[in-house]
Amino acid sequence: MTAAAMATRSSPSPQPHGSDPMSKRNFARLAAYIYDYSGIKMPESKKTMLEGRLRRRQRAAGAQTLDDYCDYIFAEQNLAEEGLSLINAVTTNKTDFFREPGHFDYLSKVILPEMAARGVRSIRAWSAACSTGPEPYTLAMVLDDHAETHGGPAYGILATDLDTDVLETARSGIYPRELVDPVPDALQRKYVMFPRDAARRDVRMVPALRSAIGFARLNLMDERYPVGEPMHLVFCRNVLIYFDKPTQKQVVSRLVDCLKPGGYLFLGHSESITGHDLPLTQVANTVFRKG
Repeated sequence: MTAAAMATRSSPSPQPHGSDPMSKRNFARLAAYIYDYSGIKMPESKKTMLEGRLRRRQRAAGAQTLDDYCDYIFAEQNLAEEGLSLINAVTTNKTDFFREPGHFDYLSKVILPEMAARGVRSIRAWSAACSTGPEPYTLAMVLDDHAETHGGPAYGILATDLDTDVLETARSGIYPRELVDPVPDALQRKYVMFPRDAARRDVRMVPALRSAIGFARLNLMDERYPVGEPMHLVFCRNVLIYFDKPTQKQVVSRLVDCLKPGGYLFLGHSESITGHDLPLTQVANTVFRKG
């Protein structure tokens, strides 16, 4: 069934968009697809949230009801294309500059001096769920400021996410002015471009930071992560909370495989890997060292 056909299909009692609940059967189908594809748990308690997030996609498909939209999604010829938009709609993208700032303090005061003592001259870092980009740009600010002050090391950052929409925002490096409020003033002056027109409410990261970060789509449910050479730093924060325990263990194990011996894994402050048999030693609050 095409979107055009759906838009003209007659209904004995048409309902306005936004008023129709999704059937339990279709919610179960969607929840299973979302879990299999992304690892995100979608319990019954999130049914209303899922319905709300899918309204725009329902309208875009020309579907009269959410159940019609589900029929459209699961038609074989539509799943590959619409499935991507579905996943973009259900992912949560809460993020801030210098979120959980203790991690960046520990990086600058402990990890970077320790790496310098080991003779590390170039750092590879990965933001494994970068959302709209504040995390990798924060990381770039810290690494760049340290390199300028201490004469190195060089650095490069990979930033990945499942959601293609947020990756476009991240690549642009353009944000509402208030979003950079947590950035220290000295770093704002170095790394944030403010518009000359005071009426404009957007800012942009400087070209040096944008060029230091490579953005790419990556699904943490994949069996392997094609990120190139092993990393010195991996940030995967506030993602595991959306996964069940078996999925958490699989994801963290793959992340560890992407770390160099002596490399560091950063998780969110509400996340734990207690009980997982992994070659990690906790060195700070939700900071772990490999080997």
